This record gives sequence, C-alpha cells and structure tokens, in this order.
Amino acid sequence: MSLLLLLLWLVSYYVGTLGTHTEIKRVAEERVTLPCHHQLGLPEKDTLDIEWLLTDNEGNQKVVITYSSHHVYSNLTEEQKGRVAFASNFLAGDASLQIEPLKPSDEGRYTCKVKNSGRYVWSHVTLKVLVRPSKPKCELEGELTEGSDLTLQCESASGTKPIVYDWQRVREKEGEDEHLPPRSRIDYNNPGRVLLQNLTMSSSGLYQCTAGNEAGKESCVVRVTVQHVQSIGMIAGAVTGMVAGALLTFLLVWLLIRRKDKERYEEEERPNEIREDAEAPKARLVKPSSSSSGSRSSRSGSSSTRSTANSASRSQRTLSTEAAPQPGLATHAYSLVGPAGRGSEPKKVHHATLTKAEPHPA
Repeated sequence: MSLLLLLLWLVSYYVGTLGTHTEIKRVAEERVTLPCHHQLGLPEKDTLDIEWLLTDNEGNQKVVITYSSHHVYSNLTEEQKGRVAFASNFLAGDASLQIEPLKPSDEGRYTCKVKNSGRYVWSHVTLKVLVRPSKPKCELEGELTEGSDLTLQCESASGTKPIVYDWQRVREKEGEDEHLPPRSRIDYNNPGRVLLQNLTMSSSGLYQCTAGNEAGKESCVVRVTVQHVQSIGMIAGAVTGMVAGALLTFLLVWLLIRRKDKERYEEEERPNEIREDAEAPKARLVKPSSSSSGSRSSRSGSSSTRSTANSASRSQRTLSTEAAPQPGLATHAYSLVGPAGRGSEPKKVHHATLTKAEPHPA
C-alpha cells in the first residue's frame, strides 16, 4: 500500500514537472482564462517565480508577464495593455492568465513556468481565436428572363476559415418551398455560388445566403424577379415609341422655328427689293444758253450731243429765213444803220452751233 502511494506521488510529481497541455478556442471579443495551477508557493513564498511566455504563429517568443521578488513585471504591447493580467491569487497556487477582450493577435502558444526551491511546474496552453464571418454580400449574375441561367453569388470578406455557405429560399407565403429550384447546381470549388438553370416564373422570390464557421453565422438576402419574354418586348416597344415621339415633337418645333425666322427675314428684306414693273426715271433735257452753254457742254459730255444738234438745226433755219429777201421790201431792210442799230447787240452764238449751222445758198 505504501508502495502504491509512493508510485502515485512520483507520477504526479513528474506530470507537474513536465507540464500539461491544453487547447482552448474562443471567439474574438470574449474573455478567456489560461489555466496554470501549482503548489510551490505554499512552503516558501519568498523564492517563488512565475513567468508567462507567448510564442506566436510565426515562431517568435516573448515574455508577457512575470512575478519575482514580490513584484509583478509586464512586457505588454500597446495592444495588450489593460487586457492581460493575472486572473487570481497567484501566491495561493492559481497563476492563471486572463485576457479580455480577446483579439485575433492574441492567438498563439502560451507557456506558464512556475519555479520555487529548485522545483518547476510547466503549463502549455494553445489559444485559438475564432473570428465570426463578416456580413456576406449577395449578388446576381445573369439575365432575369425565362429560360436563361442565373448565378447567385455570396461571399464574406473576413472570418476564420473554413467558412460554410448555405443558400435557401425564404418562404414569403404559405405553401412556398424553402428549397432551391429543382434545376440548381452548387459550385463545390466555390461554395458561395449557386447556378439556377432554365429560369421560370416560379423561380421568382427571396433567396438567403448564410455564411458560418465555428464562431458564428451571418446572412444576406437577395430578390429574384423573373420577367416574361413577351412583357420585355412590350416594354421595349413602349420605350421605342416614347423615344420616337420625343424626336418627332422636337422636329416639329424646329420646323416651326425655322419657318418663323424665314418670314421675319422676308419682311425685313421686302423694302429693299426693286419691282420689275416699276417705270424707269425720266431723263431731263437741259437747253443750252449763251452764258452757260460752254460750261454745261463740257460737263454734260456725250449726253448733251443730241440737244446741241437739235439746237443747231433750229438756228440754221432761223438764219436762212432772215437772210431770204421778202418781195416788196428793200434789200437793205435788214441792215440797220444808226444809233438804233448800234444800241442792240447781236446774240452770241455758241461755237459748236456756228460750226454746225453753216449758211447754205438760198
């Protein structure tokens, strides 16, 4: 019996010396306590030393917090300050470490080392921080018409892998089926994608995608509205008719504006036009005089040639009449001698007129 008790004591001693291994999974933003128990501080508390070490996923190791010589020392980063501390009375045998709230960067392998009077106790805790999937984004790819294919896409931007996606139809009315349409295929290479083949009017409805992992679930919804081919043609015809009507209205307005501009232009140009049936202005004939015949003939030029010729013909006839003797009168009746004759000066005759009016024998 005594041998059996000795054997149990040796086993517990070596187990305490070699340490224990524990794995803990916690969701981010929660509180976690990493266990570390010992009985080394009861006999002598002055020589008790406690140390927590962290080895991250990249293999880097650093000291988190220690107790030595009745003092607590911490080597916490700015992110760890205020969140990491001893959970209980470490002098009484509970050197557990508490972290709150938990962050993804806290993930790693923690080692608790307790030493007193040459005896050691090791505790190893592997902490895994789980992150809930972020709210997924639901999208549609394809045409929402009868007979066509449509792809439902769902994906979460963050979260601890693996993330499982599940598509279901939301029941909006009594009697509707929650399952996907019969001709639906899941892309196993990308579980967030579902292909709906050969859409029908019954495929219309509300669809929900749920993304989940060990930490939790998040979901999104999207509505599918399948359109009939004939209704699409009617809508396209209505849109085409509206566009054509708008163009025709614009053309009519433009023609009216052009017509008004043309009428206003014609009204402005009408006073400046020359009528074809209007009479030409009449030319004025100027009679030559003895005082200004020379100057006027030089100014008139060729336009007064005809009037000068007519005047010369009349002067010639006048001279011929005066030169011819009348019967019963003396031949010298036209020769006046005396003061009366000298008092009246003879008329001046233009040089051009005398040239053309040469006396001919009677």
